[in-house]
Amino acid sequence: MTTITTRTVQYPADGLTMIGPLALLGGVDRRPAVLLGPEGPGLSDVERRRADALAELGYVALAFDLHGGRYLCDPEEVLARCMPLLADPDRMRGIGHAALNVLRAEPRSDPARIAAVGYGTGGAIGLELGRAGVNLRAIGTVNALTTGRPGEAARIRCPVWAGVGSEDPITPPAQRDAFTAEMQAAGVDWRLVVYGGALHAFNHPPLDQPVVPGVGYHPRNAQRAWHDVVDLLAECLPVTE
Repeated sequence: MTTITTRTVQYPADGLTMIGPLALLGGVDRRPAVLLGPEGPGLSDVERRRADALAELGYVALAFDLHGGRYLCDPEEVLARCMPLLADPDRMRGIGHAALNVLRAEPRSDPARIAAVGYGTGGAIGLELGRAGVNLRAIGTVNALTTGRPGEAARIRCPVWAGVGSEDPITPPAQRDAFTAEMQAAGVDWRLVVYGGALHAFNHPPLDQPVVPGVGYHPRNAQRAWHDVVDLLAECLPVTE
């Protein structure tokens, strides 16, 4: 039976004490690692299960925190916290670098074999790490078609995969076009998958919180997006090389 060990790590970032789960298989060997970013409300059991699932596939997985150990249930609080963050690439990079340093410091992680996978705000942070020139093997994002400062996408040194719902009002076609134009102009190896009929955060099972217009779970496309993320990792960050 596969034995997964998950422990909680704490680290400083963005003026907060961040708290996230780090999951890995039993053993002593070094393994490729995945930095896993959550949607805007922050870490929930959804991301913890994803970290465990990645560990079962053979990766060291750290689900990083956004809000100092809090999950934000109030949509207004999410906007108040995330909109200024998404407008500040340096803050996003600071949060990402802090978590990345924890993942690199884990003795079981191979620091030369790390990918970033993120959803919503967590995906935007992964993209900013790429634009900062961080050595990543792959960047996978869902619901995070953000564009960066002019010219900085040329620093991305790995394939970028992005998924978005066709009915997502937060990332409409104009934003998709801007994102793909940025990637293409920078010479990035990029892919975009549009999931038909899906809204924003279509990958996130519903929790006990207010319903937000334009946001909704789509189980079939959530499963497809997860398989696409796993395929990206298998291609760019195989467990054995």
